[in-house]
Amino acid sequence: MAATIKCDLAVVGGGLAGGLITLALKKKRPDLDVRLIEGSHTIGGNHLWSFFASDVASDDRWIIAPLISYGWKSYDIQFPAHARVLNASYYSIESERLDQVVRDIMPEKALLFGRKVLDASPTAVVLADGDHIEAKGVIDARGSGDLGKLDLGWQKFVGREFALTEPHDLVRPIVMDATVEQIDGYRFVYTLPFSATRLFVEDTYYSDTPHLYRPEPGSGTNADPIADRVNAYADAHGWKVESIIREESGALPVALGGDFEEYWRSGGANVAKAGMRAGLFHPTTGYSLPDAVRTAALIARSNDLSGAGLHELLHGFAATTWKRRGFYRMLDKMLYRAGPQDERYRILERFYRLNPALIGRFYAGQTTLFDQARILTGKPPVTIANAIKALRSKPA
Repeated sequence: MAATIKCDLAVVGGGLAGGLITLALKKKRPDLDVRLIEGSHTIGGNHLWSFFASDVASDDRWIIAPLISYGWKSYDIQFPAHARVLNASYYSIESERLDQVVRDIMPEKALLFGRKVLDASPTAVVLADGDHIEAKGVIDARGSGDLGKLDLGWQKFVGREFALTEPHDLVRPIVMDATVEQIDGYRFVYTLPFSATRLFVEDTYYSDTPHLYRPEPGSGTNADPIADRVNAYADAHGWKVESIIREESGALPVALGGDFEEYWRSGGANVAKAGMRAGLFHPTTGYSLPDAVRTAALIARSNDLSGAGLHELLHGFAATTWKRRGFYRMLDKMLYRAGPQDERYRILERFYRLNPALIGRFYAGQTTLFDQARILTGKPPVTIANAIKALRSKPA
């Protein structure tokens, strides 16, 4: 028999954004009856999220600190004509840790796993099994809206965590190794040393398409060129692989332009939204963690958690954030459309010669006007004519 569940707030979607909102509210507002609705049986899926210390404001670190699995004080970047060690703290969070922390802090009845959502409104959620949730406010954090409303490139990746038979020689992460062969856009390999005999290695592409060109289940072929490149990278460095602990893959949007308001409405015109569904991701990296932390902190500080109040709060935050990041979308257009695919690495190579503090602000989405001027001065890695052509370009 269908049931009606009443609560103060319903968070739809148990990914990073939904999980952080739930944690923040439970810590700051333990009196609230918050329900988290997730279609699978875990929170966060199968993901590894990494971030720089400067990505998260000091006042908001209480949200993210309990989730950190690994941390380092510096990282490497490597390009054909430039290599460097940057002294900046870098951290990683495993989805398993997010899942456990949320389960530990939330009452069992508050976590609605394996529940498919048919519809969400500002104050109600309809479930496929017939149950109905009535809430004072609803936040939809189920992933992206209609990405067709945006002009996009893609950062796509395949990552594998390896158990090694012998210790490796890394002392810090290699956040960007672009000395590898350039394939399907700007390619680099990302490596995290979790322990002496555990490494995470990810093959990443700034590509024009989200397609990973991997074998489809049941296709009858074992050819997997991207996974083979990950394995070959480990082998070339002398890392003796005992087993593959886990694998993840995906494609993150890189924003070159688009209509924010149309995108927002595509995910539910008057419903409060968070995470990718709200368009809250870094336009250049595609990463959503810094914005997810800011969103969770904003909601935890709000005195109005009604459906209308939440929509006004989160729409305003997302729209303002999108407007402020026009500079990044301009750079993305030049990255994707001002030169050949196999020359894109030169833009990043030049960027990584800049001041480390500027680089940190760029990743945090907090680039200043002075930073913008510094990024654009000097000899450009693309021709002026091609840059102008790229900025005037329209989606294909």
